[in-house]
Amino acid sequence: MQYRPLGRTDLRVSAVCLGTMTFGEQNTLAEAHAQLDRARAAGINFVDTAEMYPVPPRAETQGRTEDHIGRWLAERGGRDRVVLATKVSGPGEWVSYLRPGEVRLDRRNIEAALEASLRRLRTDYVDLYQLHWPDRETNFFGRLGYEHSPEDRSVPLAETLEVLADLVRAGKVRHVGVSNETPWGLMRLLALSEQHGLPRMVSIQNPYSLLNRSFEVGLAEVALRERCGLLAYSPLAFGVLSGKYLDGRRPEGARLTRFERFNRYSNPEAERATADYVALARRHGLDPAQMALAYVTSRPFVTSTIIGATTLEQLDADIRGCLLDLPAEIVTEIEAMHTRQPNPAP
Repeated sequence: MQYRPLGRTDLRVSAVCLGTMTFGEQNTLAEAHAQLDRARAAGINFVDTAEMYPVPPRAETQGRTEDHIGRWLAERGGRDRVVLATKVSGPGEWVSYLRPGEVRLDRRNIEAALEASLRRLRTDYVDLYQLHWPDRETNFFGRLGYEHSPEDRSVPLAETLEVLADLVRAGKVRHVGVSNETPWGLMRLLALSEQHGLPRMVSIQNPYSLLNRSFEVGLAEVALRERCGLLAYSPLAFGVLSGKYLDGRRPEGARLTRFERFNRYSNPEAERATADYVALARRHGLDPAQMALAYVTSRPFVTSTIIGATTLEQLDADIRGCLLDLPAEIVTEIEAMHTRQPNPAP
């Protein structure tokens, strides 16, 4: 296993991070614990979750993922050997059930969210506390074509940082990060941290895969120059890059078979690009999913690749893929394909 610095901190995290959003929905408690055991045995020390999980988000299951992880920590021990990351949700009607009143990134919400997460996780601190998505109206979750709203009623970024600073001072949070953030948002947060002595963002968790390399346009430079590396989520584009959904196939029990709402990576352009990448991998005797994961993990701005699996076999294969060294000629072919059809599923 490779280990990389988490931003400018003294923490080193595995190049592979165990994503857990299937725990409590597609995976039972026993299956979740089996994955956590297997990940630990493979040298993975980085586990990512969120107050909103499992996905798809529902009031009936909300918090179950953190609870599954907390039970594992209580039973297995070794909390000091786990870099534990979770997230506080931003605003949205679709998460209105999380807390009474409006869900925002303000003091009332952040403090309540963290206390609930700590109880479920059965720990008194988290190593990385992330803002799951911005409080303001902007582009994330695949939205394109920015439209500015002059009537901005979002919680000021400085106010959110002040709350996080208090949580760091209290010892409940070690470091902070963002997710689904834009170049402007990340740079503004970093500037406010420097100007006012507030906690500095150490990571950014955004989507990144062969089908969605939009991170490279504005954020890759920020990640490298500011040492605020990418925690790449959806590196397989919800499993699409494995090739298992090509030609209209819908394998029994697979995520896109069970949950039709996840269509972000299923448009015709994405399917054509996927077919090309799958064919490339097979010409070189590689598993398509492993090639896709190896590419993501090898990028210099990536701190860790977040993998999610529903079976131990998938988890083992994904770990091997992340640690695979791609020959230069394959990378060259990938770049040529990307030039012909860039970002078909942003």
